[in-house]
Amino acid sequence: MPPRYPRDTLGYGPMPPDARWPDGARVALSLVLNYEEGAENSPLHGDAASEAFLSEITGAVPWEGQRHWNMESLYEYGARAGFWRLHRMLGELPVTVFGVANALLRSPTQVEAMRSADWEIACHGDRWVEHAFMSEEEEREEIRSAVRNHVAATGTRPEGWYTGRCSLNTVRLVHEEVGPLYTSDVYDDDLPHRVRIGDASQLALPYTLDCNDMRFAISAGHPDPSSWERHLTDTFDMLHEEGGRMMTVGLHCRLAGRPGRAIALRRFLDHVREKGGAWIATRADIARHWNEAHPPQEPQRTTPLSDRPVEIGAGATAPELSEEAFVDRFGDVFEHSAWVAAQAWRRELGPAHHSPAGMHAVMAEAFRNAPDADRLAVLNAHPDLAGKLASAGRLTADSTAEQASAGLDLLTDAEREAFQTLNAAYVEKHGFPFIIAVRDHDKPSIMSAMDRRLANDTGVERREAEAQVLRIARLRLEAMDW
Repeated sequence: MPPRYPRDTLGYGPMPPDARWPDGARVALSLVLNYEEGAENSPLHGDAASEAFLSEITGAVPWEGQRHWNMESLYEYGARAGFWRLHRMLGELPVTVFGVANALLRSPTQVEAMRSADWEIACHGDRWVEHAFMSEEEEREEIRSAVRNHVAATGTRPEGWYTGRCSLNTVRLVHEEVGPLYTSDVYDDDLPHRVRIGDASQLALPYTLDCNDMRFAISAGHPDPSSWERHLTDTFDMLHEEGGRMMTVGLHCRLAGRPGRAIALRRFLDHVREKGGAWIATRADIARHWNEAHPPQEPQRTTPLSDRPVEIGAGATAPELSEEAFVDRFGDVFEHSAWVAAQAWRRELGPAHHSPAGMHAVMAEAFRNAPDADRLAVLNAHPDLAGKLASAGRLTADSTAEQASAGLDLLTDAEREAFQTLNAAYVEKHGFPFIIAVRDHDKPSIMSAMDRRLANDTGVERREAEAQVLRIARLRLEAMDW
């Protein structure tokens, strides 16, 4: 396979699917409480250094081989005070907890309170550590240990998963080892979507870093609770205006659990209630709704994470097709010129090319960069409009349908003679057939264009003919199933 670009920069594109949230809700609102206290980096937990991430200590750095008393105390605030403040405020609402397994094990009373409130407890890994530099086997064992400890702490296997500090392999390994209802280790959309993993797909519910109280603990964050509240409110109002979107608010016991921030959160929730149109739900409930409203289908519109070639019918996106399958599917986009598709297949394709616009861009680039003689051959591969090939029924299926769309298959004898006369004059002057995207026209406008363009300079007309070839290709791609 030529190089393939695995990142999906297209997603749902300009027309996201209808979320069909329950009761006509405009926004699905997910409140996520991260419970990490007691699992942060510390030599007490067997780590090499103290924690340095997401606390009130500005510019914190790891202390190698030493416990950090101040850091530990700040985390303890989250478990001792912040959790209970948020629990009192949110207890009657559907909440998803991203619980680090070792933190849950060390906080049985808080876990009991989560369960009593009927909150969903998703897995946030085994320890709150970076996965990026683990070997694949080390990370697999970390995930397995997380499941064992999560079950030990909560009594059930997790339906949802968010590692947070993940590696390039994390989503795949979690899918293989756990098979969760959803993963949230993505930040790439305002709606759930599916990620391809081999021959399967994993539902992903995007998480948030901008609507997250973590921004109180970083230099580019909120200077005060009112700034955070305003951002949450503006985000909700924008998504409410668009409709059919999902919003996540990320919370931490030691951050949002502080009094001044908690009251800002409460004011935001008051705004949500007053405005209406929100479905506040756990992430598991959102995932189940999405699977019911938008069940996986073949071929699935998913992000390919594999560069192995596959054949049509295996749920493949265009960039994943073998050369033979790719040319079989796209070889007729440029009239009798399958070489354009073959050249396009050799480019760096990715998920963004699995669309009419994406495929047209890469095929147009292959056509434009071809030698002059090859581009001229594409022009000469096009049949005359209403010419002898059409009369003999020897046009390609695309050309037949296109000419029929403009009524060129139902000409009077006089109209046919006029077309043939103009065709002959055009070829004699310019050296290639008259080409026009007939789906954009009717008989009178085609005839008018032939009269006008016959008088053009051949260089000008060559550029126009190539532009029309590209337009025809785009229309053919738009007519395909994607």
